[in-house]
Amino acid sequence: MKQILHSVILGEGKPLCILHGFLGMLDNWKTIGTQYAENGFCVHLIDQRNHGKSFHSPDFNYDILANDFLNYLDEHNIKNTALIGHSMGGKTAMQFACTYPERVNKLIIADIAPKYYPPHHQEIINGLNAIDTTNLKSRKDADEQLKKHLSNPGIRQFLLKNLHRNEDKKLCFKFNLEVLSEKMEEIGDNINSTDSFDGHTLFLRGDKSEYVTNNDFSIIQRHFPKATVETIDNAGHWLHAENPEQFFKKSITFLNQE
Repeated sequence: MKQILHSVILGEGKPLCILHGFLGMLDNWKTIGTQYAENGFCVHLIDQRNHGKSFHSPDFNYDILANDFLNYLDEHNIKNTALIGHSMGGKTAMQFACTYPERVNKLIIADIAPKYYPPHHQEIINGLNAIDTTNLKSRKDADEQLKKHLSNPGIRQFLLKNLHRNEDKKLCFKFNLEVLSEKMEEIGDNINSTDSFDGHTLFLRGDKSEYVTNNDFSIIQRHFPKATVETIDNAGHWLHAENPEQFFKKSITFLNQE
């Protein structure tokens, strides 16, 4: 029996699916997702496996994540869709569009390139693993523990949104920290080297982010020959949260182009 990804669906109209990044969840996209819904789209905010309220599994790579999304589209009778993916979700979106091009009419990739990224979240993983969830009383308590490892309050706040109370009323993380800790190499992995998608594609990058550089334009063109690359001002890797107004303006313009 196929396990189907958890989602929240907003609005009515043309389908638009959004895939969050590593250690994120669909809630990260609710504000901007509502804006798309108000502009004629049926927006599917989706939790990827081992994240949010979706199922946990020891199996985790981009081919598997792309197949999860295929099962989701089939379950919801979506023949083809516009697709936005951020960071890890962008890698899933790229792999899906290359493998099932007939299912994607517009592709937006947020601050990630089709290349290998060496594991670079170890500090975050170490900090999360150091939190003693057995005796956790509150999110503030977790923040005090995480502060010893991560000084950036914005990143800590982003991560701690994943805390929730389980059936035993104990605080724990929604994401599958054990599996994600083991799959750092897979998370940095590239899409398959010979893959390409000939559809309309927009890459958005933050001007303060180092994830997509000018040197990446050639590899982007190789995999996505119709791609354009645009830059979001005053934004780092979480560009949709750091400059949501410009992110929405550039993305909605692209989505509405014939």
